Amino acid sequence: MPSPSHLRLPIALSIVAAIVTIGMKGTAYLLTDSVGLLSDTLESLINLLAAVTAYVALWYASRPADPNHTFGHEKIEYFSSGLEGTLIILAGLATAGYAIKRMVHPEPLQNLELGGIIGLAASGVNLVTARVLLYYGRKHDSIVLEADGEHLMADVWTSVGVIGGLGLVLLTGLEWFDPVLAVLVGGNIIWTGWELVVRSFNGLMDHALPVAEQTQIRTVTAAHLPAGATFHMLRTRRAGQRRFAEFHLLVNGDLTVRAAHHIAHEVQAALVAAMPGLVVNIHIEPIDEQESWEGEELKRIGETSDPGPVA
Repeated sequence: MPSPSHLRLPIALSIVAAIVTIGMKGTAYLLTDSVGLLSDTLESLINLLAAVTAYVALWYASRPADPNHTFGHEKIEYFSSGLEGTLIILAGLATAGYAIKRMVHPEPLQNLELGGIIGLAASGVNLVTARVLLYYGRKHDSIVLEADGEHLMADVWTSVGVIGGLGLVLLTGLEWFDPVLAVLVGGNIIWTGWELVVRSFNGLMDHALPVAEQTQIRTVTAAHLPAGATFHMLRTRRAGQRRFAEFHLLVNGDLTVRAAHHIAHEVQAALVAAMPGLVVNIHIEPIDEQESWEGEELKRIGETSDPGPVA
């Protein structure tokens, strides 16, 4: 698994793309006075701020664990994507509000052909950048890269909608298409931001790993237990690229500490082999002691006092 520092190059590309598209979209707005293109320019400004924030977050997340952050610094990635989501929502609200104002007080549009061509070219820059970010984000399981890529893809569709609105104005002569499309664009921006905020909130609140990954952990663990052993109290979470799992391993109470440790080590090695980068913490308990079966604690995390047949 690459460290967050190796993922900063795609974010640097996003910063450059944001600067370029701000210039292109800003020029298109000045040429046309289109509120749709203005909203597009504002979103590119948000793209720049979000990309810079993501770059700083990846730099901080790449720092090794220290006495004050013994689990590492990766959780800042959720803060970064949450901030990006909040900024996107604010941009969407501003876009919709300004568009409504232009509905009430319309202004003439001009140079729509040239402005539309420039806007379309800017969306092409964002499309290429978004695909790069999404590719590396999914490949390396980075929420920061995925968030920035999803944001840029939303920007691409926003631009397509804006250019479509300008096309309708050219075809029909009805200039109200421009602010109406801008309101719809604002709603789409707000929805994109909300999804990022929810995803970041789940990460900061130590949301459990997806069910498929939990099932994989249970399957691998069960396959490497000796006869007479079992496990329960599985708890999982994720921080940036790193995933964590911990559970209680119940073994014969007469086993030596050394033997029980060997079992736990074999299970841990199998889990890491199956899920590279997984951080595993195993607590060993005697299976024949009543204190090992914490009924209330198990219920709290959705397990019963009997997790299944003993291996």
